[in-house]
Amino acid sequence: MSNFKLSPPQINVSENKTRPIPNQVKKFIVQFWGVRGLIASPSNKTNRYGGNTACVEMQVADKRLVFDGGTGLRVLGKSWLELQQPLQAHLFFTNSQSNRIQGFPFFGPAFLPENSFHIYGIAASNGASIKQCLCDQMLLPHFPYPLQEMQSELHFHNLTPGKVIKIDDLTVTTALINQTQKSIGYRVDWQNYSVAYVTDLHDNANEVEQKCIQQLTKEVDLLIANPTTPQKFYRTDRDSHWQTAVDLAHASSAKQLVISHHHPDDHDDFLDHIQMEIKSAFVGGLIAREGLTLVVGESH
Repeated sequence: MSNFKLSPPQINVSENKTRPIPNQVKKFIVQFWGVRGLIASPSNKTNRYGGNTACVEMQVADKRLVFDGGTGLRVLGKSWLELQQPLQAHLFFTNSQSNRIQGFPFFGPAFLPENSFHIYGIAASNGASIKQCLCDQMLLPHFPYPLQEMQSELHFHNLTPGKVIKIDDLTVTTALINQTQKSIGYRVDWQNYSVAYVTDLHDNANEVEQKCIQQLTKEVDLLIANPTTPQKFYRTDRDSHWQTAVDLAHASSAKQLVISHHHPDDHDDFLDHIQMEIKSAFVGGLIAREGLTLVVGESH
């Protein structure tokens, strides 16, 4: 385990309703439910990698953590409904842009009274809290059912950059990694394992952003990062947009790298090509696809 240490304000959450996750106790498992950035892109050219926007589940011993609530959250929720048992989970949002929160109104488990969810996020660029952002998108004319229709226990936590969340023996550390988009990154530490989720990397990070990114990613077992994209939605260059993530993986001495949040125009054949380039640039490097499941600490 790295020597990563910070001592900022903490949020302490103790779970008392969670049931053990079958066959996965005492493991750190990461599963990808949505791997697109910007906008969902379902088509016959995105079947292999998937078209849902960002959603990553982490099952850490008997804890359930979710990072971002894009359209992949709807699919994750359907899988949880099949468990037919009370659930407690923690949902972490990197920012309040539509591709990170648009799956929340369709998150089925939140409509069941026996479930409980802790929801974390930083204030948006207009000062709105994560609760306000989630609530606004569920108001008419955008959505027919308001947030109050969700019958589960919803506990909202307003984060500030650098805050640490303690969930029993698990630690989640935050840092501001993109000041323009008001986006935070996360680092999850449990026992001797660590995962960094930094999905708003950009080519012109300032000194403060770079320091925060380095702190979150130092010597992690798994680094989940995004390819960098230009300011314009439509891009013309399609070559080395993944290089920033690879450079970060090398600089942080990450053991494994997964690049997610693919551009909507990145079709399956193109991502196959990029996968070969990634593997040659970083041993253990992968392109995320929906359904990809990794056990942290095990070689792949």
